[in-house]
Amino acid sequence: MNVFVFDIETVPDVEGGRRLYGLEGLSDKDVANVMFHKRRQQTGSDFLRHHLQRIVAISVVLRSNDKFKVWSLGDEGADEPELLQRFFDGLDRYTPTLVSWNGGGFDLPVLHYRALVHGVAAPRYWDTGEDDPGFKWNNYLNRFHARHTDLMDVIAAYNARAVAPLDEVATLLGLPGKMGMDGSKVWDAYLAGEIGAIRDYCETDVLNTYLVYLRFELIRGRLTPATYEVECSRVRESLRAEGKPHLDEFLAAWPE
Repeated sequence: MNVFVFDIETVPDVEGGRRLYGLEGLSDKDVANVMFHKRRQQTGSDFLRHHLQRIVAISVVLRSNDKFKVWSLGDEGADEPELLQRFFDGLDRYTPTLVSWNGGGFDLPVLHYRALVHGVAAPRYWDTGEDDPGFKWNNYLNRFHARHTDLMDVIAAYNARAVAPLDEVATLLGLPGKMGMDGSKVWDAYLAGEIGAIRDYCETDVLNTYLVYLRFELIRGRLTPATYEVECSRVRESLRAEGKPHLDEFLAAWPE
């Protein structure tokens, strides 16, 4: 098993907003408010389009050989290009199965736009068979290839009317679900300088995603009930060993 589960947290790309809308001289908060207002006029929601998002956290679970690890890329002071480079370097190093919840609909397009903005190279990720013939039939970009498994998409049978929120699916499975924050609160937390809290929240989201993935592997027959329990125990042991408050809270909300 060589699995790389990921989740991102984003804020408005206020520098981009300044350029697009001629908002030089306004504060970041005021620029974001203009961006939200324009979006509400268009759709009734202030959820910004993919190319107007900026990544402030990428959290991952790596399951490789006999190891399990959850962490956020870079440190709290890492800038966006570093986060992007670390993410794509991980794919180059491990060529893993990439797993997400709505990664095809949100996370990956945002990563694409931000890599484009910063000029971050990721040849392994973008390969569709030109460099490695095996990637022609199983690559990260094709919706129906397993090298990127978007659990939300797959479980809904690629039917937009059947998709479900991660929080609700995780809760149905007896997992902790959302803890202390959700995506709508990230911008306010970022303005308050709470990047650590954003990273912690992102890590609990990626843990939920990984545990849903284990259940998915169970129903598709790639894990037996016994090996499924072994994998869950591995996660519990790893989180206990970390001794971090947000991971301890996650464990407390995940009954054995």
